[in-house]
Formats: sequence, structure tokens, C-alpha cells
Amino acid sequence: MSRRDGDAGLTPELLLRAYAAGIFPMAECRDDDHVFWVDPQTRGVMPLETFHVPRRLKKTVRQDRYEIRVNSAFTEVINGCAARSRGRDDTWINGPIERAVVELHQMGFAHSVESWLDGRLVGGLYGIALRGAFFGESMFSTETDASKVALVHLVARLKWARFRLLDTQFVTDHLKRFGVEEIPARVYLERLEEALKHQCQFPLAMIPQETEAALDAVLD
Repeated sequence: MSRRDGDAGLTPELLLRAYAAGIFPMAECRDDDHVFWVDPQTRGVMPLETFHVPRRLKKTVRQDRYEIRVNSAFTEVINGCAARSRGRDDTWINGPIERAVVELHQMGFAHSVESWLDGRLVGGLYGIALRGAFFGESMFSTETDASKVALVHLVARLKWARFRLLDTQFVTDHLKRFGVEEIPARVYLERLEEALKHQCQFPLAMIPQETEAALDAVLD
């Protein structure tokens, strides 16, 4: 399913309704002001209970090489995800999508998990939390494993808050190493419907003991 839409039609409220119905927006490129709605026949989901962290990455997470922050630089994370990088000449995140998602962030629905090194933002991800579902949108990294460490911390927080679904939209080689699954749209919609029955709160502030316990549940 796809439908062209313009800036005026893309609102935070429309985005929430779309995610709740199992569809999401994309743009052809950064400079295209239109969006199209995507309703894929198969969907990527990251099972929270069987999330796999490679051994080397576990060591990196335990070493605390990166300082992890939440929502401290949301717009900068989106800009990092939209920036050209090695292997990615363009992005599906255009102006209308970025503006609508920033509004969702201001409304308390969209969140970023960020990796910082020596006071610099060097990687992270962002997504949208709706009841018991988290829709992972995009990630970026300018330092080794920075986005992967952010993903581990995201999963730890989602498990801690008892989220039911982590939607990755598509299956990529990058996500396969963590155990992402590809499921039919019908099965995805069933899981989404179940996740939306639960009222979960994305954890913004966690004391060190909570963070350690949440990470242990993912890394052990």
C-alpha cells in the first residue's frame, strides 16, 4: 500500500494512527517533500525475550566506553540518521517526516537513545513508543559499535518497562546478528494488536542500579 501525501497532510496525530494500523511513512529522498505510506507484506521484529548480543559487543557494553543518554539530543539524532554516510548516499527521512516526528517527541511519544564519547554525539537511534509497542525508525554511528550499544540499551529499557513489541520494519544484515525475525503482515498485526492493549511507559530516567539490572537481563 502506498499513497502520496504532502507536508500539510503529515501530522503527529496521523502518524500515531498510521503506526497503530501497521503502516509507516517514507520519502523517496531527503529533498523530496512528499511521503508515501508503506504496508509491507512481511515485517521485521526484534524478539525482546530472545534478543542476542554478540560476545564482543557484550564486552564493549560492559566497558562503558560510551555514555548513554536518552532524549538529550533528539533532533541531532534524526539529523545523524538522515546524513549521508559510507554505504548510504541518501535517506528516506525528509523534512515533513522529521518535523512530524519532532512534534511527536515534544508530545512524549518519540525517543532517542544516544551514545556519547568525550562530549560528542557519536551514534544513536530513535523511534516511537505507543502503548506496549516501540517502532524503531533509524540509527546512525560515527564511532565503532556506537549505534549497536544504543540498541542494546534500548532493548534493556523496553524489557524493563515490559514492552511487548519492537518493530524494526525491515530485516537487515545489521539486525540479523541480534536475532531479528521476518514475519508475515498478518502475524505482525496480531502482535501489534496485542501490544497495544498494554499501557507501557518508556523509561526516561533510570537510577544506576536499575540500568545495571536491565542490562544484566539482556547481557547474561
